[in-house]
Amino acid sequence: ILAKPTDRVEQLMNYSYVTISAMEDREEAVRVMHRHALSVLPVVDSAGVLLGIVTVDDVLDVAEEEITEDFHKAAAVRPLKGGYREAGVWPLYRKRIGWLVALILINLVSSTVISVYEEVLASAMVLTFFIPLLIASGGNAGSQSATLMIRALATGDVKLGQWLRVLVKELLVGLALGTTMGLAGGLLGLFQGGYLIGVVVGLAMVAVVLVANIMGVALPFLLLRLGLDPAVASSPLITSIADAAGLAIYFAIAVWFLGG
Repeated sequence: ILAKPTDRVEQLMNYSYVTISAMEDREEAVRVMHRHALSVLPVVDSAGVLLGIVTVDDVLDVAEEEITEDFHKAAAVRPLKGGYREAGVWPLYRKRIGWLVALILINLVSSTVISVYEEVLASAMVLTFFIPLLIASGGNAGSQSATLMIRALATGDVKLGQWLRVLVKELLVGLALGTTMGLAGGLLGLFQGGYLIGVVVGLAMVAVVLVANIMGVALPFLLLRLGLDPAVASSPLITSIADAAGLAIYFAIAVWFLGG
């Protein structure tokens, strides 16, 4: 409207526009439109030729599907096609049984660790009372860090190349969390089993929470590096791995201080 009648269209064109390649993942379209507050996103080929557009309505549908899929993966459930209401008993069984069997195999490691240190438990039965406390704390810490990292990677807030910076940050966070929880666990051990038990439980709590926190951050990065969806690092998976690692750490510290 404001241009001169003699101006050509190419003089009115805006070359500073945001586009997306037709080969990009649809999640990238969601991120680009959100980042630039766009209602329409041009789709181009490798030569920059316009192929079509993505509208905000399309993006909302995609975002809903991706969020639902991530929720399913976070619970160690393979994504359902369609909604839960339309799914029958057999599809629901198939989507869940694979991960449950895999988690059983991982949890067998925890059973093996306990059997290896059976003599230590027999000589200091009070150690048994703190096993649920330690593995639950480690699992919870690992699930927290994994959830934060999976979401940060999904939204583009964190990139794969920033893994070292993130690990250092979570190392400090895990150390702070572990120290706080270790003091609480150590006091419980002191009152229930004496000085040495308090030291064992306190140090084990610090180590278990620290290791689980690092694992929760590292696993999504590793999966992304391997070309897999970081959302596969679900809470049940992290918890199962943290349980086995936590028991090994706990009993190793117990042997160091109490012998066995």
